[in-house]
Amino acid sequence: MVRTAQVFSYGKVCDHPAISGKPALQMSGVSHRYPGLDHDVLDNVSVTVEPGERVALVGPNGAGKSTLIKLALGLEQLQQGAISVYGNRASTCRHRVAVIPQRSTVDWKFPVTVEQVVMMGRYVHLGWLKRPQKQDYEAVDEALGRMEIDSLRHRQVGELSGGQQQRVMLARTLAHDADLLLLDEPLNHVDIATQELMFHVIEKLCEAGKTAIISTHDLGVLKVHFSRALFLDRRVIADGPVEEVLTPEVVARAYGFRFHKDKDLTPWLNG
Repeated sequence: MVRTAQVFSYGKVCDHPAISGKPALQMSGVSHRYPGLDHDVLDNVSVTVEPGERVALVGPNGAGKSTLIKLALGLEQLQQGAISVYGNRASTCRHRVAVIPQRSTVDWKFPVTVEQVVMMGRYVHLGWLKRPQKQDYEAVDEALGRMEIDSLRHRQVGELSGGQQQRVMLARTLAHDADLLLLDEPLNHVDIATQELMFHVIEKLCEAGKTAIISTHDLGVLKVHFSRALFLDRRVIADGPVEEVLTPEVVARAYGFRFHKDKDLTPWLNG
């Protein structure tokens, strides 16, 4: 279903967050370049995200947001710098990390039901050869209920609307019960009701100590739904509490246009 098949691969078991006492994600001096490019898509990026934070990852297309997420998940080979997830190498800690990929990476025509997609979130607990047990079905039922899609469980996922499909993907993440959530532009093509439900669920998860990093172009949701914003354009442009970094100057730098003191950026700041 997901073209990046490694999303469902697992690494060596790492320490549980409650035991490690380490940052959920720590990057130090990370640079990355894809073959054929004459520039780094990430250039000396350093960031530390603590458990319980809700971080908005903001920047234009091509800023390196998806690459940052892939590196944190261990899906791209680290070229320069250091990355740790709860104090462990990223590739060894995938069972503690859940991802909602960009919609373009998902094959929505794959013949699979909503319930089966959500059960994929339990694979990390089962391994490849084990059958789901009672607790796995209970976790799936709970996730479907929290995302208000229980009535859709037997529908083919490709038949659903964009908002319903995103609810399914977040339900899969809930079934996974991961501690670090990486969501790559999950708000695209979703209705307001779905957007608000997703934020409500994510906020409750973070209140319970889980961590969410969410890439978005919608600046209007930052002040309402995030505790912190990381503006990225290959390098870190600004990083800190939303009320401090969400300024016309930062937006102008991140999105690559010259800031004029008379320019009205209210539409950008309000979404």
